[in-house]
Amino acid sequence: MTAAVTPPKVSDFYCHQVIPGLVKVEKVIETDQVLAFHHTRPSHPVHIVVVPKEHIPSLVDLGNGGAELLAEVMAVVAQVAGQVREKYGAASVTTNVGLYQESKHLHWHIYHRGESDEQILKMYGHGDG
Repeated sequence: MTAAVTPPKVSDFYCHQVIPGLVKVEKVIETDQVLAFHHTRPSHPVHIVVVPKEHIPSLVDLGNGGAELLAEVMAVVAQVAGQVREKYGAASVTTNVGLYQESKHLHWHIYHRGESDEQILKMYGHGDG
């Protein structure tokens, strides 16, 4: 069994930089409580981040945000994922927890990796239909 690793203290990029407007971002959707924007350092041709404007540590630690705020965040995630799927044919939606979570502020990535329809069908098979 491996001992737990204590993660280093990290800055909350979203609370400290993006939400207060210190870093300029290209907004996709904004509500009173949620912000969706193009990633500042995208890993994919289409890479959008959705964050609550209130600090929520992670999907498994909602802090003071609660289920209502999570529901609003998820509604925006679904809307953005739908837009990406509509335009590009497919979308991936991910979030991370624990050591996988670089910024300790709940955030979702919605992205399209740039594959063609043929590449996607070859990779995923679609054998369930």
